[in-house]
Amino acid sequence: MLSSNVLVLNHSYLPVHVTSVRRALIMLYQGIAKVVDEQYKTFDFDSWADLSVEVHHESIGLVDRLIRVPRVLVLGAYDRMPRKNVRFSRYNIYLRDRNTCQYCGKGFPRYELNLDHVIPRSRGGRTTWENVVCSCIDCNRRKGGSLPEEVGMRLLKKPVKPHWGPLSDFLSKGIQYQQWRPFLNVADFSYWNLELKN
Repeated sequence: MLSSNVLVLNHSYLPVHVTSVRRALIMLYQGIAKVVDEQYKTFDFDSWADLSVEVHHESIGLVDRLIRVPRVLVLGAYDRMPRKNVRFSRYNIYLRDRNTCQYCGKGFPRYELNLDHVIPRSRGGRTTWENVVCSCIDCNRRKGGSLPEEVGMRLLKKPVKPHWGPLSDFLSKGIQYQQWRPFLNVADFSYWNLELKN
């Protein structure tokens, strides 16, 4: 339960991040954020802890009582939006390639994949979005330090830098909790973020 997800909103109630329940409770206790409930009411740590835990609410145990699990937090002093630049990381490469070997096309758990330089570094290949792909261990071993064509292999698709935002992974899995729905509704988001004209 402590590692399950909590949606984090900026001061303008726009989604900027997803964090764990553990981190959310720390932020709530430190006064960095407040909980937002289904009626858009906000609660600091003490007022949230004072709410009774009903049968239909998820809860975790503290030393002296149960506390409801928060699912949406609003930050007190953060108005920025998340960066649109996608970080070049192992996680994001796996996300871009959908945990699929880009040579054989089979899906694998992340721990059974590794990263492959399409043009090997030994041949001047760079570590960039356009040259790094997910590869299963067998295909990576088969390709070795060769170009894919030299060993009769083909890429499923040309690797490119993705253009999605930091919440794309969570949105692609669907809305995980009912409490997130008002803040991730695309129609509402478009309405509130449409540029107004004179």
